[in-house]
Amino acid sequence: MSALPRIGIRRLPHAEGLDLPAYQSAGAAGADIRAAVHEPLVLAPLARALVPTGLVMDIPEGWEVQVRPRSGLAARHGVTVLNSPGTVDSDYRGEVMAILVNFGSEPFTVARGERIAQIVVAPVSQALFQAVDEVSASERGAGGFGSTGR
Repeated sequence: MSALPRIGIRRLPHAEGLDLPAYQSAGAAGADIRAAVHEPLVLAPLARALVPTGLVMDIPEGWEVQVRPRSGLAARHGVTVLNSPGTVDSDYRGEVMAILVNFGSEPFTVARGERIAQIVVAPVSQALFQAVDEVSASERGAGGFGSTGR
């Protein structure tokens, strides 16, 4: 297995005292991130909010950090990450935030330090895009949006 990428993390003042991202089990792919809110944030049903983590990440070139939902919040409360997965690019140096949405039927309160999402570190490939007159044929062709069946 190759060396693990090192992600430098700077805590902003409003994240003081909160845990850094952490894996909750030995086989976990995602590390939980926490809400760096000063006051509880109530998400009404169908409401969304940009929830701060108070973390700035120094991600090595060739890697990204994906912000993903926590399955427990989704299953129990209907709360998920709206733009899942959200991408934190290697050259971004602002605060990592999670766009949470409440698809549940009851208000959901986000408390300070609550685990609100998980992050997955993944390698990135970039491509060279070029205009062409034709693309190659394939068995599927232009079929999409359910064309391969249910």
